[in-house]
Amino acid sequence: MKRSFYHYLMTRRDPNKKDEITLFANAVEDDGSFPKQSEDYNEISAYLELNGHYLPNMDVYDEAWNQYIDNDSH
Repeated sequence: MKRSFYHYLMTRRDPNKKDEITLFANAVEDDGSFPKQSEDYNEISAYLELNGHYLPNMDVYDEAWNQYIDNDSH
């Protein structure tokens, strides 16, 4: 069974690291409205464009999404 993007992203949290994806993961954890069950790139992208004020740019999401896809294919 494929895990949601949110579930994958939660594996990237770390209070000590400061790279963009870790900061993104830490912020998503605090976002109570994030689509936690979604596996759909477009649904999450649309959500972030409207509500992702904590995301410096969509390139961070794209990079995290690519890592999610790569990680899930192993």
